[in-house]
Formats: sequence, structure tokens, C-alpha cells
Amino acid sequence: MGKSVLEIENLRTSFRIKDNYFAAVDGVSLTIYENEVVAIVGESGCGKSAFAHSIMGLHDLKRTKLEGKINFKDQNLLNLSVAGLNKVRGKDIGMIFQDPMTALNPLATIGKQIEEPMNYHMKISAAEKKKRTLELLRRVGIKNEQRVYGQYPHELSGGMRQRVVIAIALACDPVLLLADEPTTALDVTIQAQIMDLMKELQSEIKSGIILITHDLGVVAEMADRVAVMYAGELVEIAPVREIFANPLHPYTRSLLNSLPSSMGEKEKLHVIEGIVPSIQNLDRVGCRFAPRVEWVPEEEHEANPQLHEVQPGHFVRCTCYKNFSFPEEKKVGEENYVTT
Repeated sequence: MGKSVLEIENLRTSFRIKDNYFAAVDGVSLTIYENEVVAIVGESGCGKSAFAHSIMGLHDLKRTKLEGKINFKDQNLLNLSVAGLNKVRGKDIGMIFQDPMTALNPLATIGKQIEEPMNYHMKISAAEKKKRTLELLRRVGIKNEQRVYGQYPHELSGGMRQRVVIAIALACDPVLLLADEPTTALDVTIQAQIMDLMKELQSEIKSGIILITHDLGVVAEMADRVAVMYAGELVEIAPVREIFANPLHPYTRSLLNSLPSSMGEKEKLHVIEGIVPSIQNLDRVGCRFAPRVEWVPEEEHEANPQLHEVQPGHFVRCTCYKNFSFPEEKKVGEENYVTT
């Protein structure tokens, strides 16, 4: 591992519902290193975006309580004022949002929007800003940069708008990039182009990248490490090859088993029973995935599940992974069992 750029310790993000606070991110600890892509994966509702927005300080503090530490450049971001956060956001930490149409200002030209973080963080002339903006547009694969500079978001395609959002995130050479579902709103062909662009930029800028996604194909293509999130907790952390070759937590295995196989080995896809519980109805005692694997005996779960390092750099929450198997695997095993 190289030098760490972000150290998150026991982060808890709780939202107020009526008179009570409920944690959507619950005790997450994770370190991001320079020149590394860490993918945060899981179903919708598991806390991925809440986690990213906590780092960026984008939650409404009137209804959100943030606890723990987000250490960046020798300071805890959770202790900074809005003015203090504004000195970091857009400069040292850039964010690529999920939907470029809502991330971009429909009333401002593309050029002015890319220049906005430069206005705040860089003391350079108007001519230098325009020159840098045109270079950024070329850098993200926009060839007719002079024309795009003066256009408005509605005049561009979805893929072009996402490239502009990436250019804005890169405007001040950040050391950390957060990409929150950067390809969800795009068609498959454009998704591939954006992923290729991000890989190319990663090799150039050497920044740490947190990639929020539910697309395991994107994870396999982009990530160095993977952190699997379920119901606000990280349930497995491992290098990307290890996750795909040797998934251990029942939730990770269930996600991977739900994917279609190009080898034609599956007659039908595995279905994960149930849904991610709402933060109000979540049972915070014991293994949070237990209700969705009811065939696993209660004694297989820890009363207070912890992350265990089962191999160097490979962490798994709860002991329920040790003897876990899918019902269909047991059925096949029973069918193949012959008595003599």
C-alpha cells in the first residue's frame, strides 16, 4: 500500500425521523490509499450514497447527526465548518455525481461551470482559466471543446454531460475523487467509454478514488479493493481478485451468485430473498443479513458481529460465513449422495 489519503474511523451517519435518529451508515471504518480505486458495493438502500455524502459534507445538518472521524490531511472533516469544508471540496476532494443533468446548472454554460471551482480555489487570470478549461474538456475526451465551452447542459448528450461532470471534479487536481454511481444514467456503450476514461485518468492523476456502485461488472473492471456494504455496515473488504475468486460473507456470495454466467453453468439465477430493511425497522442486534438467510442456524451467527481478518487484507463480518451454503447447493449434494 502507498500513502493513505483518507482514514475513516467508526463513521456513523444518522438521520432524524420524527424525534429519533436512525443510523444509515453504522460504524464504518476504511482507509483509502493514493493511486487506489476502492469500490463500495451493495444493493440500493444499503448506505452507499449516504457514506459518500458524509465524506463530502453534503447532508443537511438540521436532520443529520455525524459521528466518528473522517481524517483528511491531518484534520477531521466532521469538525470543519461550512467555510472550512468549502476550502477542501472541489480542491482536494472532487465528486462525480450520479445524474449529470441534476448536477449541472441548466442556466450556466459548460465553460463557466468548469471554471467555478477555479474561481474559488485558484488565483489565475480569466485567460488561464479558459485555457485550463479547454484542456480539461480535451482531457475527458471532448474533441470540439471550443464549441462545448459555450454550450448549455441541455445541448449535450448524456455521455457528454457526464464527461463535463468529471472535468469539473478534476478542475483543481484533487487528491481524492468520489464517484457516486457515475454510469447509472448512461446506456451500456457510453458506460464503457466513461469507465475507460476513468481508468485512463486514474493512471494520470494518481489520486485515490472511492467508486460507489451496485454494478459488479464495473467493479471487476475498475477496482483495486472492494468494500461490500449491507444495512449500513461493511460486511466484507478484500482485494478485487480475492472478492471474485473467494467471496466469503453470505451477502457477498449472494450478490455474485445473482449474476448471469457466461459459462452457461446456471439454469436460473439465484434470488436473494427479502429486501434491505429500512433504517427504522432494522434490527441492530446480531447479524443483519440473518433474516435473508433463514436456513442458517442462529448459532452460526455472532451476537455482536465483528470484522475478522481471515487472510491478509481480507476482512469478513460475523462467523456465519464459515459453514454457509445455498439451499440449492445442499439439494444438489443430497441428490448426488448415494447409499450402498
